[in-house]
Amino acid sequence: MSKTLYLSPPSFDGFDGGAGARYQARREVTSYWYPTWLAQPAALTPNSKLLDCPPHDINVAKCLAIAKDFDHVIVNTSTPSLKNDCKVAEAIKAQKPDTKIGFIGAHTMVLPTETLKASPAIDWVGRKEFDFTCKEVAEDRPLKDVVGLSYRDPDGKIKHNPEREMISNMDTLPWVADVYKRDLQIEKYFIGYLQHPYVSMYTGRGCPAQCSFCLWPQTIGGHKYRVRSPQNVADEMAYMKKLFPQVREFFFDDDTFTANLPRAREIAKKLGPLGVNWSCNSRANLDYDTIKSFKDNGLRLFLVGYESGNDETLTRIKKGVTTDEMRRFTKDCHQAGVIIHGTFILGLPVETKETIEQTIRFAQELDVFSMQVSLAAPYPGTELYEQARLNGWFAKKDKAALVEGDGFQQSALEYPGLSKDEIFESVERFYHRYYLRPKPILRIIKTMLEDKDVCVRRLREGYEFFKSMAQRRSDLATAKSTAL
Repeated sequence: MSKTLYLSPPSFDGFDGGAGARYQARREVTSYWYPTWLAQPAALTPNSKLLDCPPHDINVAKCLAIAKDFDHVIVNTSTPSLKNDCKVAEAIKAQKPDTKIGFIGAHTMVLPTETLKASPAIDWVGRKEFDFTCKEVAEDRPLKDVVGLSYRDPDGKIKHNPEREMISNMDTLPWVADVYKRDLQIEKYFIGYLQHPYVSMYTGRGCPAQCSFCLWPQTIGGHKYRVRSPQNVADEMAYMKKLFPQVREFFFDDDTFTANLPRAREIAKKLGPLGVNWSCNSRANLDYDTIKSFKDNGLRLFLVGYESGNDETLTRIKKGVTTDEMRRFTKDCHQAGVIIHGTFILGLPVETKETIEQTIRFAQELDVFSMQVSLAAPYPGTELYEQARLNGWFAKKDKAALVEGDGFQQSALEYPGLSKDEIFESVERFYHRYYLRPKPILRIIKTMLEDKDVCVRRLREGYEFFKSMAQRRSDLATAKSTAL
């Protein structure tokens, strides 16, 4: 078994590109998701280490010093960070040429040949679910014998091995808790709407929803929701509670934790006696009784993708939920005392000035506790990417240009009558019109008065938010001047 390093490389300052981030970018406030997609194969691989550079402020020099001690380096990459990650891989090879380097992630699954061609330093790339692929490579099996990967043969020709079957029994995967404890400083991980410190984990993979923009179900996870047993989840939660007594909240990062409601209810009942705060991703279509039962068993917050306030847009992106259903769900959550962090996306097909205005007003009407505005990101492998390619919606020739040079999202799409700059400018307007109202301001002040640590955190986040908005304006001005 080779000494194996599972690596999230250093990249843009503050860049959340770890193997748990759905959309890799620098956020308006410091935000880092756990590298769960790397922790899982690390838990399968004896003699391994997980190195998550961005949250731990590990620069390239320190990363290289650590990598020198390993025979095999497996790098999590993404569409926005591929060029940067190739440079890190080349530096690792330069200092120790016999290091075997593999790349994994949604990008490698969709574009294995293109990823291998991106750098001669890459020996192999993983496709689809790569947990056992990584384990078998770390066992020094010949690359030609490992299913689920693509590689270069001794003559430099790119070969594609047969696909690996998706994992059907998710309970066969080891828990990630010990890897987190061994290799991560959990206090380094921040998500604005989650209590700090928090821990996130998966109870299943895949999502039955067909949202055209969503990355993981269309690439690695699939559209079948494959789950761990409720008892397995509850046992790891009990173990994590002992392992991390300082944790204030646990987050289930499944694409849609509530996709299998009978199972979700059973997990909730097992969590109640543990006395933990937990939160999860949910579609906006649950009934009041279910919401209340979750709340009674420790649920604090739902992360909900509303996306748009325009029903035609929701239909185009195959969201599967209407604005009326979203209104009922949100009202029921308010009544049950469950907090919502809502996410919205600007630039979905086919955005107009009118639909942007409609979405802003819809968000104000819902008045959830907190919200986030993103730009539509057409990742390779998604239906949105193919739609943009066929319809000529890409704003730049480089279809991988999803972030600016500083790591912030840029508007990758534009439509007739609505330019990429207008979409980009709408993000800040959305934030201002939502948060600069009495209710949100009073909510924020209330949480700051109730907890000194929260007060300090909110002040920091406020500073970061306005600084990032200023940076976005600078990016836009630079882009306009360059265009002229």
